[in-house]
Amino acid sequence: MLLILLSLLAVTVIPAVVAPTLLCRPAPPKLDDLGNIPAFALVDHLGRSAGAEAMSGHVTIVNFIFTRCVSVCPVTSMKMQRIQDQTADLGEKVKLLSFSVDPEYDTPERLAAYGKKFGIDDTRWRMITGPTNDLRALIEGPFMTSMQVEGVTGSGAPDIAHNAHFFLVDKDLRIRGAYDSNDVTRLETMMRHARYLAKPRS
Repeated sequence: MLLILLSLLAVTVIPAVVAPTLLCRPAPPKLDDLGNIPAFALVDHLGRSAGAEAMSGHVTIVNFIFTRCVSVCPVTSMKMQRIQDQTADLGEKVKLLSFSVDPEYDTPERLAAYGKKFGIDDTRWRMITGPTNDLRALIEGPFMTSMQVEGVTGSGAPDIAHNAHFFLVDKDLRIRGAYDSNDVTRLETMMRHARYLAKPRS
């Protein structure tokens, strides 16, 4: 009789508990697939080599800056700093890369000084420079972002037309989304997507 009662309990109670849990589990987000990151050989703000292998095995959030920029770059760098802080609990599962669109001027030393203004964590956030042609191939290629110089600013710095989008790259070097950094909602969505991609897959 005891075995029968236990069997009935298992048949009625367990599905009642498990089924709602499964039904309420959020659906996986719908992520874009905007192509893959090819091999590249650049350097970061500390002079360390930085290539595609540095983006493999973890989620990467990417943006584009240059140190002489006085308009959009300081704003997007502050937003990247906020993302660095808000994803700190993920550690090295999510890393950040800021590519310079003014590499002839932006030496590693200048990028390091720029990064310090925004509390850069050298273990998770890297600022990238290198040969102009190599950067152009990467930035204007898979990341679809302009490096076009459209004159000079009042300070004599170049006026470089680059957008303020952030890009999300998965562990396998696939670009999974482009997010307008001027849209707070999109940035929140990007961080949710980053957390989803950072989860281990069974």
